[in-house]
Amino acid sequence: MNIRIVNHSPYALPEYETLASAGMDLRAHIDTPITLQPLERGLIKTGLYLELPIGVEAQVRPRSGLALKKGISVLNAPGTIDADYRGEVGVILINLSNEPFTIAAGDRIAQLVIAKHERAEWEEVESLSETTRGAGGFGSTGIK
Repeated sequence: MNIRIVNHSPYALPEYETLASAGMDLRAHIDTPITLQPLERGLIKTGLYLELPIGVEAQVRPRSGLALKKGISVLNAPGTIDADYRGEVGVILINLSNEPFTIAAGDRIAQLVIAKHERAEWEEVESLSETTRGAGGFGSTGIK
């Protein structure tokens, strides 16, 4: 799939690190370092602008290493970039740790996953088909 992209950052375009990678790293395109205090959130720009085909979204997700080692996550994970959005890709990061976290220009801050999606049409009915699970949710299948 080809996706049109404008890159206003000095960094290379996002790319897959391995043949089986689902996501591509996004880098911070900022003039000065940004420090997020514990429980603070901020919008970090990337310098990237996308033109996605209809039926495709770009999902902005946390980087697992930042989440595990530093407590940094994407607040609205996954963040969705719609096919009709033409603004700069931004990442809402949150510091869930107990220590300040500083983001420098060029730091890898999140990953981008390209995903196809369907458009739904509702069919209003009076009842739904029966299943073994039924309305059980939120842990109803047990712990082990």
